[in-house]
Amino acid sequence: MTLKEKLEILADSAKYDASCSSSGSSRENKNGIGNGSISGICHSFSSDGRCISLLKILMTNCCIYNCKYCINRKSNQVKRAIFTPEEIASITMNFYKRNYIEGLFLSSGILKSPDYTMEKMIETIYLLRNKYHFNGYIHAKVIPGASEYLIQKLGLLVDRLSANIELPTENGLTLLAPDKNSSKVAEIMEYVKKKKSKVFTPAGQSTQMIIGATNETDLDILEKSSSLYDSYKLKRVFYSAYISVNKDKNLPTIKIPPLKRENRLYQADWLLRYYNFKVKDLLEKENPNFNILLDPKADWALRHLDEFPKEINKASYYELVKIPGIGPTSAKKIVSSRKFFTIQFSDLKKMGISLKRAKYFILCDGKYFANSSCFRKSFITNNLILEEKPKEIEKRTQLSLFYDGN
Repeated sequence: MTLKEKLEILADSAKYDASCSSSGSSRENKNGIGNGSISGICHSFSSDGRCISLLKILMTNCCIYNCKYCINRKSNQVKRAIFTPEEIASITMNFYKRNYIEGLFLSSGILKSPDYTMEKMIETIYLLRNKYHFNGYIHAKVIPGASEYLIQKLGLLVDRLSANIELPTENGLTLLAPDKNSSKVAEIMEYVKKKKSKVFTPAGQSTQMIIGATNETDLDILEKSSSLYDSYKLKRVFYSAYISVNKDKNLPTIKIPPLKRENRLYQADWLLRYYNFKVKDLLEKENPNFNILLDPKADWALRHLDEFPKEINKASYYELVKIPGIGPTSAKKIVSSRKFFTIQFSDLKKMGISLKRAKYFILCDGKYFANSSCFRKSFITNNLILEEKPKEIEKRTQLSLFYDGN
């Protein structure tokens, strides 16, 4: 099998893994090639939201596990390939020199055993760092079940590690991936959290959950994410809409992946990390799933309309960032500007603050953007939904990898 054929197989096999991101590294160039520092990494995302600034490949798609949702499960009759460490190092350097990539995301099927697989991944990255003197960004997937000694060796070579929990609950994992154990993933996360330093996984750790393969609610998923952020100080939790690639009685039968649901979870995750929201603010047992038609912040605001409209000239920073359409940057501009003058709607536009959504939830110097009779739930909801529709159409046309037009 030629190197090109291997690359076609193993790059394609890696496309289902969303948990790669090149942000947060501080690895500097030390008389070698490439740079993994923040300024040296170029962020680029494909139309389906996956990072394409990295060469994202599997070392092998051979696997001893039989996860029901995975295209590379051992029972599937698919083309198999294995890269040697030297082949991966050579491809990475050639792609980097051609300016195709900024770094490497390396994962693998489980070959022989977790330890054996990790040893081969370490050998690959050691070659890049020491033979080719590649100082660029590298993100590697930890194989659950591998020894702490190997995790330590890998963590000293890479910028970021990830250990995927795959599914939000232990019951889901038992149902669809009986060879895997969530406690082993938790052990990895705890180890990485304790060891993290300027030389050990300087860009932190991340994980991934498959969305829609099992029947967990959005509330279940967000509670799991919140717990992971609190317990292990994760850099990111990635959400990957379930794609039907196998047939099994325990798998859902869907033609189109739940991409909109994935998007809502990312939006909610952002609110948890940067907007001071709590899971209980966004969802509850009586309302455990997001409204697909509205982004989570707008949905929350509509359910708490009694707290609005907010007076722009008096609301605190934390009140401002909870207004739909206003983020941290806009909130800081508002707080800074109102020290010098009373802000009007025209001033917000001059500041570059979009009022498409915010105007329904704010007052400027006691004035609403329209007649006060417009401040009612039905009017605001309809207008926000209409605003979402163009984005929905645009997103659908971009998602050519998964959307079949039916």
